[in-house]
Amino acid sequence: MGFLSKLKESAMELQSQLVTQVKQYKNQNFADGTMAVCALVAAADGTIDTTERKKTAAFISSNDTLAVFDVSQLQQTFNTYCDKLVRDFDFGKVDLLQVVSKLKKTPPQARAAVQVAVIIAGADGDFDNDEKNIIREICRSLDIDPKEFDL
Repeated sequence: MGFLSKLKESAMELQSQLVTQVKQYKNQNFADGTMAVCALVAAADGTIDTTERKKTAAFISSNDTLAVFDVSQLQQTFNTYCDKLVRDFDFGKVDLLQVVSKLKKTPPQARAAVQVAVIIAGADGDFDNDEKNIIREICRSLDIDPKEFDL
């Protein structure tokens, strides 16, 4: 089995597990944290272009995992976070990592947010080094060992 096939299979398995978990985490901190990781992954290379933004927004609106939330509110939060990264990537990243770090108090929610990040990063079939690095930073902000996610 090729690397891309393994990546796709792994993402589908994570997706299935995540749908069940997220139903338990229907709260504002989790919604904000997951939108922050979505924005961080979309801008992993330090910029966020229109295509990345649209693809991630489409993922948010069509993904079963996030269906327990108001999709329009999620997209609004995602766009707000993307705008922060566009204005000033470094300060925006620090701000969004602080949003994510609020999930540290609830380790299952923190791990679920990292799973969302991994799914987003692998959705296009190209889980690149920039995406891996930003997910490692997300893990560190949550006191999670990135090795738990093969990073």
